[in-house]
Amino acid sequence: MNRSRTPAPVRVPALVRLSFLARVRLLARVRVSARVSVLACSVVGAAVVALDGTVLTVAQPALQRDLHADVGQVQWTSTGYLVAVASLLVFAGRLGDRHGHRRVFAAGALGFAAASAGIALAPGIEAVIALRVLQGLCGALLQPATLGMLRTAFPPGRLATPIAVRTAVIGLAAAAGPLVGGALVSAYGWRSVFLLSVPPTLAIGLLALATRKPEAEARARATPGLLAPATREPGPEARARAASGLAALDPLGALLLAVALGLLVHGLVEAARPGGAVPGALACAGAAVAGTALARHERRAAHPLLPPELLRSVPVVAGVAALLAASAVLFGALFVTTYFLQDVQRLDPLTCALRFLPLTLLMVFGAPLCPLLQRRYGPRRTATAGAVLLTLGALLLSRLDATAGALPVGGCAALLGAGFVTLMVTATSVVVHRAPEAHAGVAGGLQQTAMNVGPALGVATATLLLALVPDGGFVPAEGAALPALAAIAALTLPAALALPGGTRGTRPEQAPPRPGRRPCVRS
Repeated sequence: MNRSRTPAPVRVPALVRLSFLARVRLLARVRVSARVSVLACSVVGAAVVALDGTVLTVAQPALQRDLHADVGQVQWTSTGYLVAVASLLVFAGRLGDRHGHRRVFAAGALGFAAASAGIALAPGIEAVIALRVLQGLCGALLQPATLGMLRTAFPPGRLATPIAVRTAVIGLAAAAGPLVGGALVSAYGWRSVFLLSVPPTLAIGLLALATRKPEAEARARATPGLLAPATREPGPEARARAASGLAALDPLGALLLAVALGLLVHGLVEAARPGGAVPGALACAGAAVAGTALARHERRAAHPLLPPELLRSVPVVAGVAALLAASAVLFGALFVTTYFLQDVQRLDPLTCALRFLPLTLLMVFGAPLCPLLQRRYGPRRTATAGAVLLTLGALLLSRLDATAGALPVGGCAALLGAGFVTLMVTATSVVVHRAPEAHAGVAGGLQQTAMNVGPALGVATATLLLALVPDGGFVPAEGAALPALAAIAALTLPAALALPGGTRGTRPEQAPPRPGRRPCVRS
């Protein structure tokens, strides 16, 4: 006997019963919360790396005594980290473009936390050096992703403000590093310096894993008809094409670039040491050979590590060049002036730091003003003003004599800080804006590479030129180092003039899609 069955009632999800306006509001809240998480991860990650770079300087003498190491081994705790970071930044950015900036950032942050904890527990100097190299590898994964996540999470019109906030926090962290490091080393020993970075990197790594991309979150919560067809999940053929594209990471190009940058940084650092001119020159020559091989390989590669459309972008290349020159000038000038104040004028470290206080204050409080200047005057005028201030600060600093007081030194430091922060925020914003979204990670890697290679170039140049005038080299007006750095600062002017001129000049460039594949960018 057939019994008639009453069909079970269909349960309608609560989101389907919402009005269209309520759905839009819900998705807007999801996007805002995801952007806040991305901004927090980006800012904290960049700040931790900046703090780690300056906080270690005051801990090295205590580390040397505790582990019974020589000066060369202690120097490699910094050199090994710097070489590892500079060698893999661009490849790490490419990984983020292919496999998702959020995932690469989380791997880098968690690895950075683990390496920092390992250094704090290291039994000897060899373990410290090895773990510092590992920490550099994780830092290379972390740094480009901080910009790549911002590029994919924020629309182009709102990207300048997050970048300015990130820059201000980096400046504050770098300035606070020696003070925080000194307090920790005095109270708890050098191991506490490395334990300092474990909680924040662990927290942001877990937060990055828990944060979902706004569009992905919307698809998970919305009904199929709510989203536009362009944001729906691709079909099997599209996923297969994307998977084949994700596999093309150009490992040979990554290896050649790592060798070239690693040898370049090692050569610059080695050349700055007494008696290291010949090994430094050989390392730089090896970097030139590796760079030539990289250029030939990239022209023939089907999936080059450095995309041609990115390298053909004049604003991107000009922005990276401006960052390279500006960072070289700033760190080279700080290196020379520190020796001038402490060895010539016999000032103690605290008084010396107070002379540079205007530089720190302008970097911290000037960064939030840069997006307003860009919107009003455009990137070209804003960056040109920064280049003029930086060049003027380096020129005036090069004219100081042995009797220079606090006011002229502080004024030159203020000009350097204002010029550098204006150039850094504007050039970084242009590089991230103008790079196609599919190559945001590579652009971030190039930006970070310039910011890591530039200081090594500036310090090496200053050290070599100081040795040419042994009697008066530390006095700016009697030496050759600061005039040379002023000439390098002048190179930022043509780079700034090559940036976009209009207030809408930071609109991103769209890379043409390759035949047979759909561009796929993950955050």
